Amino acid sequence: MPAKTPLPVVLTGRHIRLEPLTPAHVPDLFAAGGGDEEVWRWLSTPAPRTPEELAETVRQLLAESERGAVVAFAVVLLETGRAVGWTTFLDIDPAHERLEIGWTWYGRAHWRTAVNSEAKLLLLTHAFDELGMGRVQLKTDHLNERSQAAIARIGGRREGVLRRHVRRPDGTWRDTVYFSVLADEWPSVRERLDAEARRRGAAA
Repeated sequence: MPAKTPLPVVLTGRHIRLEPLTPAHVPDLFAAGGGDEEVWRWLSTPAPRTPEELAETVRQLLAESERGAVVAFAVVLLETGRAVGWTTFLDIDPAHERLEIGWTWYGRAHWRTAVNSEAKLLLLTHAFDELGMGRVQLKTDHLNERSQAAIARIGGRREGVLRRHVRRPDGTWRDTVYFSVLADEWPSVRERLDAEARRRGAAA
């Protein structure tokens, strides 16, 4: 029996809420990370210099959502109600019980907080416990050591590297490092993620 196809939903944690991304989130998102080259450094699009540029990127992402290629979530702080980044399900294949979590960014002020740990906890819980996925993959630029360390810290298993995989916005070629979590690994990963989210939340 195949897994369920992910649909736009609201997922709520202790510190954040993941809700379907809409153009209404653009002002908050631009305030959180617009124009910040470091925030967008490892993504497939350059840092938006204006709210209009960010709105166009959101429009393209939502077009992908409409054709079922991705499910995009705004990451909203419960304390303020403001969006501080986004994350997506992509490479969705219910027949083979797999999907990817990716194209994720958060405003720099929310790095090393509970935001990322809790977002991954919400997404993985939904993928494994509610959709019935057997595999969730994550991938990153081989030069992005911060992301690789974060994925490994929560229990993602490093699988290997695809060489000369995609072209960066600056024209150079990147190697892509793949990680995954499988359904039978999920209980221990959930414990690690929950502890990480609690620890970072307590330190905030």
